[in-house]
Amino acid sequence: MNTITVTEEARLATARPVKDAPPTAQWWIAGLAVLLPLLAYLDTAASIVSIWERSETFAHGFVIVPITLWLVWRRRAQLALLPVRPCWPALAALLLCGAGWLLAVLGEVLVVRQYAFALMIPLAVLAVYGKAIARALTFPLAFLLFGVPVGEGLIEPLIGITANFTVDALRLTGIPVLREGNNFSIPSGNWSVVEACSGLRYLISSVTLGCLYAYLTYQSTWRRLLFVVVALALPVLANGLRAYMIVMIGHSSNMTLAVGVDHLIYGWAFFGLVMLLLFWLGSFWREDAAAVAVSAETMQRLPSVSPGRVGVAVLAVAACIGVWPAYGWYIERGNAMPPAVALASFAAKAPAVPAFTDWEPDFAPASANLRRFYQIGNQPVGFVLKYYRDGNGGKLISSTNRLTAQRSGWHETGVGIGAETIAGRSFVMRETTLMGPGGRVVVWQWYDIGGRPTTSNYVGKLLQTKQKFLTGSDDGAVLMLFSPYDEDPASARPALRAFLQTHLASIDAVLAANARQ
Repeated sequence: MNTITVTEEARLATARPVKDAPPTAQWWIAGLAVLLPLLAYLDTAASIVSIWERSETFAHGFVIVPITLWLVWRRRAQLALLPVRPCWPALAALLLCGAGWLLAVLGEVLVVRQYAFALMIPLAVLAVYGKAIARALTFPLAFLLFGVPVGEGLIEPLIGITANFTVDALRLTGIPVLREGNNFSIPSGNWSVVEACSGLRYLISSVTLGCLYAYLTYQSTWRRLLFVVVALALPVLANGLRAYMIVMIGHSSNMTLAVGVDHLIYGWAFFGLVMLLLFWLGSFWREDAAAVAVSAETMQRLPSVSPGRVGVAVLAVAACIGVWPAYGWYIERGNAMPPAVALASFAAKAPAVPAFTDWEPDFAPASANLRRFYQIGNQPVGFVLKYYRDGNGGKLISSTNRLTAQRSGWHETGVGIGAETIAGRSFVMRETTLMGPGGRVVVWQWYDIGGRPTTSNYVGKLLQTKQKFLTGSDDGAVLMLFSPYDEDPASARPALRAFLQTHLASIDAVLAANARQ
């Protein structure tokens, strides 16, 4: 089989007759389909850019599109040889992406909505340009997905890994450590591993740069995968080492260095040095790019289709993409004037008492709030109910909803799932212990969505999505019961249990009274 390399084709291009020039009309018509997801899902695209703007962790997103365009431009000689032939099965994948986007809208899962939108761009390229061109642009199109701001769910695990590494390294060094959760004390002072210390920024930057470097530097798949795995593991290890070094600098300087903003500067300088070392070592196994061969017989047998057929493909893409925002608007139309939420009907069979703590959960503003304090025997108990409806104020389930606010002085010291038998029925809650300026507090937390209690964010999102799809309502509530303790959180549990035994029926009644069927 005869083949023509890209470099040879570029050299012979000037000798070609005009009739063999690349199908410019088909390319421009097909290019309209690439813009359709952006036009149909402009709000979703804007939500991605807004996160780039406000979060330093995802600020790299601003360079993803320019790099993608540059990667496509590098392939221009090869692309000029490939035929434009729409791939009709890709329309089914576009429909599935659109359905996923709609479900994510109904369930208010922003990251799924953003990924569904981002996936529509390479699928649109596949649908209108065809398999050959999409295959040649596999990495540039996949690289677009790095622009989706995702990873906040890794913050807590990364904090735990960093805290474990730092404490273990300090003990190996011979420094005594007293640890409670992600906070620890050494003879020279107190330290806390917080969100900024998780290393998420380093991890995302390393993986993004590592994938790009592997694509540009290596040709064999196993070398690319190996480099990406190293780029994934190295920042986690480096961040633990960075945290240990910062504590050691603070300890050795009698807490005069690396205890404020300057430790972040040390962190970025250290991370930059580690990445430069990684790329330098990776360059020793560099593989030169091989000439891309295109089958001359394939070019003759598979010419580009007519501009008319490409236009039909663009219209089909438009239909597959546009049907979901239209259906979403149809569902939302019936909820333009949602009824107000009323929680005043909640009647506890005990008088309210003054607040025993200033702790409050750091949740998005709710449609209605209830926060009261009671005395159960000798033990004070607090109760919080936040009711959410149609996004009025914020989301019920979100990665930004947390029990403790930054700089509040409160932090989590433990979390787990507990089970109780309340009023003859099994009751499951998430139990979290907190420590702050007001002492220690144990919190029982759960969601109630359509009369279904759950402690899982994922199950909660599924329940919201199902309810929204079937009834148009996304009503839901988060409930928190809390009480102080001294040493053992078990000492507070009898009062929490007694409160639920007495008042759970009233809680269910006020939730049922506000639910929309």
